[in-house]
Amino acid sequence: MRALLPAWRLPIPARAPAPPCGLCCASRRRPAHQWRGRASSPGGGDGAAVQPRARERPPWRVLFFGTDDFAREALRALSAARENKGDQIVENLEVVTVPSPSPKGLQVKSYALQAQLPVYEWPDVGSGEFDVGVVASFGRLLSEELILKFPYYLPRWRGPAPIVHTVLHGDTVTGVTIMQIKPKRFDVGPIIKQETVPVPPQCTAKELETVLSRLGANMLISVLRNLPDSLKNERQQPAEGVTYAPKISVALSCVKWEEQTPEEILRLQRAIGSMIPLQTLWMGSTIKLLDLVETHSPGLADQKLMGQSILPGTIIYHKQSQALLVCCKGGWIGVRSVIFKKKLTAADFYNGYLHLWFQQNSQAQLKECRFQTLNLTKKKCRKKSKLLLCNSALSI
Repeated sequence: MRALLPAWRLPIPARAPAPPCGLCCASRRRPAHQWRGRASSPGGGDGAAVQPRARERPPWRVLFFGTDDFAREALRALSAARENKGDQIVENLEVVTVPSPSPKGLQVKSYALQAQLPVYEWPDVGSGEFDVGVVASFGRLLSEELILKFPYYLPRWRGPAPIVHTVLHGDTVTGVTIMQIKPKRFDVGPIIKQETVPVPPQCTAKELETVLSRLGANMLISVLRNLPDSLKNERQQPAEGVTYAPKISVALSCVKWEEQTPEEILRLQRAIGSMIPLQTLWMGSTIKLLDLVETHSPGLADQKLMGQSILPGTIIYHKQSQALLVCCKGGWIGVRSVIFKKKLTAADFYNGYLHLWFQQNSQAQLKECRFQTLNLTKKKCRKKSKLLLCNSALSI
């Protein structure tokens, strides 16, 4: 089965000493140093923790860890569960996020302030008591003994960018997994709840993130409503099918015309296009490619280039569709707009640059006027980079 995606980690505090109901979460205080790295049992260590008073049923006191849009959907569901007095699952809700260079802060912080929830910036986690920790797209390892997480469809696509890799590799099925994980480890542990969904045809990673964040939020509330029973029904992850979804870097956006097929290039655009445009090299300058489309007229390209040596990256302008046709491995792909100094339509790029070049040069030099693979050096990547952390996980 292929991909169940980005998920959520739900860290639950250390186990209480065998509560009668078997509920694996405990009421305790939150010394920040324990979340930074040293796990300790309730009532042990340096005396900062208090003897746990485990609850056997909702409403829970929840400490939420998160950053981005994906996490915000879970926080919104938790906030709604707190406001629902008729079926109250959450009694108290506090939020931990990470520092941001933006004055507005990250999406989770913005929502928390709007909802008038207490907000702390890591490593500050406040000093109150909580029953359950929920972590979504947080990017920090927690050290508690019991952590529930709901990510992608494990064991497929472990790592920081599962949604992107699901779209990039053309997976047809994905989903969300709520799981229990081990301290200081990601995506390892028994499965508590798991649901699959088909990947919509032609969907982008951003669109898929929206679908999965809503599914994950609903699953989170379902698990919290019946947490003791959910924990009793855990099952082990299969050992087979583990794949890794690494962080997305700028270098991935460089189109390899000699190696990538039209379908692979289109999947690449759907996977990362909302974060970083695809890039290529033309006449020594970098061009960003926007609005890529499938083309069904390779015969037209063959007629225009009859007698020419067609190399990957070869460009022609198709007037009827107002698109650039670019040769790649096994076919052609259409480009309707680019960024070259400024945003240009395919017609503008042809009239302002390609047509002029063709007038000044012979057809024999056609191979010089083609798109070529842009090779970003590691130094340049680090300078420009933002490693794009796409949709991490929600942990409880």
